[in-house]
Amino acid sequence: MGKIPRPSVPYNSARIPKPPIQVDGILKFSFKNLDLTSNSKFGIHRCKEGYFQKLLERLRDLSCMKDSEFRTARSSSLKIHKIDWSTTSEKGGFTSLNDQLRSLEAWQFEITRNEHGRVHGFLLGDTFFIIWVDPDHQLYE
Repeated sequence: MGKIPRPSVPYNSARIPKPPIQVDGILKFSFKNLDLTSNSKFGIHRCKEGYFQKLLERLRDLSCMKDSEFRTARSSSLKIHKIDWSTTSEKGGFTSLNDQLRSLEAWQFEITRNEHGRVHGFLLGDTFFIIWVDPDHQLYE
């Protein structure tokens, strides 16, 4: 067996170097806060055949973007924008989240042009947390 490499921090050093901070990372997606039950307008029960393939294709394509590109995208095929709850059918926003998460800016993006609806969630760093899938585009009346 070979020797075990020495750690990069000197043995008697009191300081551990800070890990590098990713300033503009590649967009990631989280389903940690996915809400499938609290609102009957949003959820997988409303998804038609072929929806999940289109959703996964869109997530794959968006996961090649930097989070700064996502935040500033003006593509008519993506329809990425912040959500102003006062202009929606859900004035209370993401009611399934705690107050701290509800205070974050909400965002949406389109899955396919006018056919598979939208995905709604929030951005925290370079991670988009998906809260609702909206296959029938019911967030806006």
